[in-house]
Amino acid sequence: MVRRHPLWPTAARRPVIAVDGLIQALGHRFADRALLTRALTHKSFGAEVSNERLEFLGDRVLGMVIAETLYAAHPGWEEGALAVRLNGLVRRETLSRIAEDIGLGRYLRLAKGEDEQGGRSKPAILADAMEAVIAAVYLDGGLPAARGVVSRLWADYFANRITPPKDAKTELQEWSVAQGLGQPRYETVDRSGPDHAPVFVVAALLPGGHSAEGRGSSKRIAEQEAAKALHDALKAKA
Repeated sequence: MVRRHPLWPTAARRPVIAVDGLIQALGHRFADRALLTRALTHKSFGAEVSNERLEFLGDRVLGMVIAETLYAAHPGWEEGALAVRLNGLVRRETLSRIAEDIGLGRYLRLAKGEDEQGGRSKPAILADAMEAVIAAVYLDGGLPAARGVVSRLWADYFANRITPPKDAKTELQEWSVAQGLGQPRYETVDRSGPDHAPVFVVAALLPGGHSAEGRGSSKRIAEQEAAKALHDALKAKA
């Protein structure tokens, strides 16, 4: 009998795709493979249920598992050091890199147009799918299963054999300080869209009148986009 997590709703018909290679890479044997199929279904695919809800859950599960791991592994670290390390391990760049390492892109269910536009290698799509897969593992096998997958896939990062990539805000701050431009700051310029799909516009600002805007579905994403835009613009002028 398939073991069902209470958060995983019943459905009359849930498709299953061939994912043996991915299951081997994850190191978790699913009791309910339909969970993994859903985690691999991008919203462009046109299915009734995409991986967006799983992405939401996976973000929280991943953050908790990594925070727990760091807390246990580094008893002497202060909160600030733990937070910096956590942010590096859960950011989009790290997630997309790990997704590439396990070949996640080849298993994604995408619309033909998205596929033809390189969707299988887009960092944002890969990162979102990686979070959804973590949620699928959690719903299928509980927290111990999620811990096991994260500990395997993030092992080199936990052991410092691979350095997590820096996010755009960190890169901008380090570069601007080194150039004598001071510390960047961020202001929310606009918020639009319905509550379930908001769009934020954030401006990244530096002394001297330097600024650029970014958009995203959250303030955090918009800030990252604004930081990248400003950093790119300033480097082009340097």
